[in-house]
Amino acid sequence: MLRPCSHGAEKYGIDASQWRAHMCGLCLGLRDGHGQLARTATNTDAIVLSVLTEAQLAGPMARTTAGPCALRGMRRAEVAPADAPGVLLAATASLLLGSAKIRDHVDDRDGSVLTRRPMAKVSHRWADRARGQAERIGLDIEPLVGAIAGQADLEHRAAGTHRTVETSLSEAGRGPSISLDELTGPTQLCAAEFFAHTAVLAGRTENVDPLREAGRHFGRIAHLADAVEDFDDDRARGRFNPLAVTGTTMPQAYDLLRESESALRAAVAEAQMADMPTVRWILLDPLHSLLRRLRRVIGEPIAHACTTSAQHVARRADAPHAHRGGTGHRPPTRRPDLGTGIAIVLGVYCTGWACCAEHTSPCTGERKDAWASNCDCGECCDCSSCCDCGDCCDCDGCGCCCDC
Repeated sequence: MLRPCSHGAEKYGIDASQWRAHMCGLCLGLRDGHGQLARTATNTDAIVLSVLTEAQLAGPMARTTAGPCALRGMRRAEVAPADAPGVLLAATASLLLGSAKIRDHVDDRDGSVLTRRPMAKVSHRWADRARGQAERIGLDIEPLVGAIAGQADLEHRAAGTHRTVETSLSEAGRGPSISLDELTGPTQLCAAEFFAHTAVLAGRTENVDPLREAGRHFGRIAHLADAVEDFDDDRARGRFNPLAVTGTTMPQAYDLLRESESALRAAVAEAQMADMPTVRWILLDPLHSLLRRLRRVIGEPIAHACTTSAQHVARRADAPHAHRGGTGHRPPTRRPDLGTGIAIVLGVYCTGWACCAEHTSPCTGERKDAWASNCDCGECCDCSSCCDCGDCCDCDGCGCCCDC
């Protein structure tokens, strides 16, 4: 979900390798603490926990030199230490979520019958390792384990109620007995407690409540974004989707996403951060980009703050990616070229390059250099503060567009 852009790092004056430093630190932390197989549990969204922990600390951050790795082109790199508190927290989250995901596949009877028992063993082992590591960093993980375990029961109840309401004329006008907020509750709880614990590890207890609120909305965004992206596929395969069973429309889901993004930003702004630019680059900006992508998936018309003239409006109307209204519309995606495909396969996302491989102006649909160089206002490409739609910023006439 979080895809920080190297051009955004340049805008904030941050070394773009910082994201890779945290990701490699998490991967190596899983290897050192739990074996080679545990490296497959590396969760790129969990990296934000390591980033948030460091961002609340003053002074230079500790780094260690990692050996050559194929995903870095067999180069060495300076990475976060595997025993750093933030890395340990991110590893705990990765193991817990990885265990839950494997268990879901086993319960859904995905894959071969022969693989289910080994997968179940891996799931149990990772859950036990997550408990042990959580105890090491002082995190009470049992409520989170219970919430994740209860997710399946919530979904079964919601699906059963949904079928009953559909087939019973007497209940045709009654809403679902389980709300969308209840269905996303376990995800909200887990993210909230993980975010809050970054403040505990950093010794910034005044940040516990704001970050818990930020984490709650992060979990809600994660759950709803997954439901929106998988909606058509879930319906085609007869799988559970929280939007379908609660009767939530795509525009309503998008409104909830925007509400949570706004609340998350307010909560992060309330917290006391020693390194706010890195938090904006790795957490806030990617979330804003996620909402833009989801709006295109939904097919809602996208307004731009830079459409200040009739000529610009006409130019955008002719843009290749201009979307008109209509729900359920998924615009055609561009087939990636060979270079982009190879970069993705070889893990070039580690460098931040691939996220900007398709950098295109949202106003004209034309290829554009990242971050207009003729703009002297420091926040011009910070879409969150320049415009409501999040795609362009007029910024007193400089006219730069942001689509990274």
